[in-house]
Amino acid sequence: MQPAERALTCLVTGATGYVGGRLVPELLAAGHRVRVLTRAPQKLRDRPWIGQVQVAEADATDADAVTRACAGVDVVYYLIHSLGSGPEFEATERRSAEVTAGAVREAGVGRLVFLGGLEPEDEELSPHLRSRTEVARVLLASGVPTVVLRAAVVLGSGSVSFEMLRYLTERLPVMITPRWVHSRIQPIAIRDVLRYLVGCATLPPDVHRCFDIGGPDVMDYATMMQRYAEVTGLPRRRILPVPIFTPSLSSHWVGVITPVPAGIARPLVESLRNTVVCKEHDIAQYVPDPPEGLLGFDEAVRLAVLKVRNNAVDTRWTGASVPGAPSDPLPSDPDWAGGSLYLDERTRETDASPDSLWRVVEGIGGETGWYSFPLAWEVRGWLDRAVGGVGLRRGRRDPRDLYVGDALDWWRVEELEEGRLLRLRAEMRVPGLAWLEFHVERGDAGRTRLRQKATFHPLGLAGQAYWWSISPFHGIVFGSMIRNICRAAEALDAGDERAATGRAA
Repeated sequence: MQPAERALTCLVTGATGYVGGRLVPELLAAGHRVRVLTRAPQKLRDRPWIGQVQVAEADATDADAVTRACAGVDVVYYLIHSLGSGPEFEATERRSAEVTAGAVREAGVGRLVFLGGLEPEDEELSPHLRSRTEVARVLLASGVPTVVLRAAVVLGSGSVSFEMLRYLTERLPVMITPRWVHSRIQPIAIRDVLRYLVGCATLPPDVHRCFDIGGPDVMDYATMMQRYAEVTGLPRRRILPVPIFTPSLSSHWVGVITPVPAGIARPLVESLRNTVVCKEHDIAQYVPDPPEGLLGFDEAVRLAVLKVRNNAVDTRWTGASVPGAPSDPLPSDPDWAGGSLYLDERTRETDASPDSLWRVVEGIGGETGWYSFPLAWEVRGWLDRAVGGVGLRRGRRDPRDLYVGDALDWWRVEELEEGRLLRLRAEMRVPGLAWLEFHVERGDAGRTRLRQKATFHPLGLAGQAYWWSISPFHGIVFGSMIRNICRAAEALDAGDERAATGRAA
């Protein structure tokens, strides 16, 4: 993001949400000052940018508090929605919009920016789109120069609409679907949404209108699912539309198939019956398209999904704080975002020294073995080779030392921090992605702690079935592994080298 010609003070409402949480660092990178409005400041305490922003605590329906938060602000970003708050969400959204409209007017704010939804012509609007339209009307009537950016499905990990697409496609190779799978949609990548939002901060004061924003591809929902499957390496999906499958019924169906909360999924599913395609691209007169063009559907999906396939398990699921791009997952995204991820995590404390424990961990595999049921590992290796995998035949490059990139039986060393972390990525033939991690830490009362974590990201229904078919054996395999590694480290401290091998376990 290029620095702005003039630094502005921007108030971001909805900073704990999907778009707001990604907009704040983009505004900071553009050189603007940022204030965030939230009724729950504690939800922001772990954000990497929290020390660079002002925090205003207020409920969006508290007129006095919102007016105080708008004092001295040049631009207000209205990114609040009330999906999931119950059947009265339309009234709640209208009230919040009316309070904000009065606050920006009273505080003398120079610009108001709202991210809403595309509005189809000559169609009955869903409650969600009807509410977005009403909020836009209220804000445009505020008396403050206002821009309404109208978008359809936003493509990025953590976006509710995108997560619904992800789960439906990954979990159902055959789908009986309602008629809305053939509604035309013009999705847009989160990267381009944020670029437009940041660019709107410096629009001329006479710009007061709605702009349609969308990516270069127009397709129906069925095509989106097929393209998602193609990009992520899934077989082509069989989609069987059923005319009697109403939006209300299909919202319950989505609730069964996906972990997206029903209160959020239902209004979004009902919106899918509407045609949401841009009627103009006037925004390019003020915020030009990037030289490489707007991000297409396929590339947006790659950025949102395949990040996990390239060294990003820690970034998404174990608390890293800064995403590499707006489409990356954030630790603050809902628990159900990011696709399915299965964990087997175990912790054990030992009297062994950290050095001995690390020596055992770094020496795992190859001739040393894996510290749990050697025959079971041999059989798994034979099965892998039978289907064209590498099995256990690669062994180790060196019996003691490992380096990032080393092959280790059917694993690859993906991350290594001497004395504390070893992360292995599986290269055997499985319908998904698998990692095995070992963390050596200081425990209680001078003891040493070993944390062992197996992670699996399934690919399609086959991946789901694979995990659940082997999960009954995890207690035996992984439970004995962590126990025997700790015993081997204790044996090392006692000077018993032979008892410290995985083959003896």
